[in-house]
Amino acid sequence: MRAVVQRVTHASVTVDENIVGEIGSGLLVLVGVEKEDTLSDVKYIAGKVIGLRIFPDDADKMNLNAVDVSAEIMVVSQFTLLGDVRKGRRPSFIDAAAAELGNELYEACATLIRQSGLKVATGQFQADMKVALVNDGPVTILLDSRKHF
Repeated sequence: MRAVVQRVTHASVTVDENIVGEIGSGLLVLVGVEKEDTLSDVKYIAGKVIGLRIFPDDADKMNLNAVDVSAEIMVVSQFTLLGDVRKGRRPSFIDAAAAELGNELYEACATLIRQSGLKVATGQFQADMKVALVNDGPVTILLDSRKHF
């Protein structure tokens, strides 16, 4: 499972000109599910999202996590994070999970983050989404559950 985590002052997701999810200050998390992913990968990503110390403390050091600052979280499915462009110019998505597994693990990730007590909004799985955000910092972190061992 791969995730791009961006600290934001605001983020929203629009589908067919309707806002389906919106947050204020917090984290936008773009999630790509691989075909070999399991609940273990979901737990790793969700735990990292909740625990990343990327919010400033009183000394303006990145020392606080999402729970410490009552951050809002937006979780958006983005299978294109699995695009492989090592050969040619057209991305291959052969490692992306099939829709059923992708949606199941994406929803599980949002649920695990929600269990932290934080407000969690989501996008709409398999929809053509317009994601708007104001990156704060900018702070952007890449997570990959396959690279933590």
